[in-house]
Amino acid sequence: MNKNIQLTCSATAHAAVEKPTRQRFVLLAILFLGISIAYLDRVNVAVIAANEQFLQDLGIAGDPVSIGLMMSAFLFAYGLANVLLSPLGDYLGPRKAMIAAYLIICAALLMGGLAASFGVLLASRVLLGVGEGLYYPMQNTLVKHWFPPAERGRANTVWLLGQSIAPALAMPVFTLFVSLYAWQSTFHLSFVLSLVPLVLITWLTADRPAMHRRVNAAERTYIEQALATADPTLGERGPRLSAGSRGFLVDYRFWLLMLILASNSILSWGLLSWFPTYLKQARGFSWDSMGLLSALPFVFGLVAKIVAGVLIDRSGRSATVIMVSAALCALALYLGVHLDNRYMASLSIAIGIGMSSMQIPAIFTLLQSLVQAQSISSAAGVLNGVAVGFGALSPVLIGLSSHLSGGFDAAFYLMIVIVLTGGGLAAILARHRL
Repeated sequence: MNKNIQLTCSATAHAAVEKPTRQRFVLLAILFLGISIAYLDRVNVAVIAANEQFLQDLGIAGDPVSIGLMMSAFLFAYGLANVLLSPLGDYLGPRKAMIAAYLIICAALLMGGLAASFGVLLASRVLLGVGEGLYYPMQNTLVKHWFPPAERGRANTVWLLGQSIAPALAMPVFTLFVSLYAWQSTFHLSFVLSLVPLVLITWLTADRPAMHRRVNAAERTYIEQALATADPTLGERGPRLSAGSRGFLVDYRFWLLMLILASNSILSWGLLSWFPTYLKQARGFSWDSMGLLSALPFVFGLVAKIVAGVLIDRSGRSATVIMVSAALCALALYLGVHLDNRYMASLSIAIGIGMSSMQIPAIFTLLQSLVQAQSISSAAGVLNGVAVGFGALSPVLIGLSSHLSGGFDAAFYLMIVIVLTGGGLAAILARHRL
């Protein structure tokens, strides 16, 4: 009997001094890789849209509206899938939903690489949108389940960096592949790379820390206690949204976040889709120079997100970060329109697009602090899906405006107004010290 008591006491003492594992950071690395490959998959059309052989093969040369439709079709499907499919993460669990999403993504890439007509390519873009629309909200769910509130700003920044790093690398790499091989090679490369996160998600992730065999008791206790100490009524950054499964739909702060993200989506998807074409047609850069310059918005976005993550965790004022981002973005875009030197103008526009990236970790950190765990997948899906639905209009509108006006200036002025509107909405949230 005494021996059993001694063994029990020894085990308890060992658990008390046990060094926590850091499996949540391994998970974060997988989330970073998963979103990186997903974003790489979606930007290849921005490069091949400037390739004459691609345009001739699919019969859309000299048709800017059809070119814009390639991105808009993806975004419409992506937005709908965010809204309609994200509840799968709350019912099946984020891991299973992410596996299903990447299987769809791989199928879409195979289809795109085999496309011999514009209709087939458009269908592959829709399918890709469905897969990525299911995938994206699950990243938010896993951060909510695995990271204490005090770590979420930087955790969100890390996985969101993939949205900047992967496209920054992809632009020159895809440009090189098109010049060496053919436009189809960008789909083949994306497919092979997409198999990597599919394997990692399948074998090395779990919905919650308690379900992961490599998480020890010390790390699990640390995470669970940190989550439990958050006031169930007030949350981490102010009053929580209703605990009901769809309570976020009746809170005005959720809709303000959605409109802010919508303004960001309109700007980023519109300008990023057309930036390579703008550089080549409006500013006269060569194919090789266009590929390198097209990566700059993602490089600046990477720096902006890192700065935003630090500011969010240190200040707890995500809404203020959004306001600063909007002001910097609008100023840089305005200068880009008016600068005569093509290098300085392109650099200024790239900085403006990059500065808008500061808003993304701020928006999702606010969402995770306001919405209850049982509905975070649905909330993230609705937020991102509806916002991207607005963004889906932007590539077509920019293509149409450039066709009607004969230039890109009008589109830039419209983007400036939209991003400043988002900054104004963030000021309302900033009054509540969010």
